[in-house]
Amino acid sequence: MFGLLFFILFTPGVSEFICTSSDLEMSYTFCDSTAHSFMFNLTPCSTKNKPVWKAALTWIPRSDIHFLKIVFNVWYDGAKAFLWKELLCSGADDEYSLCGMLKGETLDSAFDIKGSRLEFPKGNYSIVVQGFSDDSENNMLICLNFTMIVK
Repeated sequence: MFGLLFFILFTPGVSEFICTSSDLEMSYTFCDSTAHSFMFNLTPCSTKNKPVWKAALTWIPRSDIHFLKIVFNVWYDGAKAFLWKELLCSGADDEYSLCGMLKGETLDSAFDIKGSRLEFPKGNYSIVVQGFSDDSENNMLICLNFTMIVK
């Protein structure tokens, strides 16, 4: 198994290694200045012939989650390549288990990332994932800057 499992109380600005293989390297940093209790695991660590990546996430949020908007920004070799916004929690009839969580509760989730069925061109990717507690994107709950190098 190529995945690396770790749990940290994070020091902002320090890069955290996720995995490395003959065709892929992944790491991340937090892009906000606050320490987080956070763990992320990804298997397999490869982009070759893999229809699905398995991901595991553990996070202890610093505030209640009644509203959660996620914003993904992807850059490829320095050029903006993709923007995606998704409202995960609106406060009514939410389908995700993290919706309604209280500050200090632990989110422990496993999920598939089906984007791995795409063929990623070789190069450097920067993926910024931001979580906001408001629709105007002013109140950030978490911000992660993933670096993905496809060899």
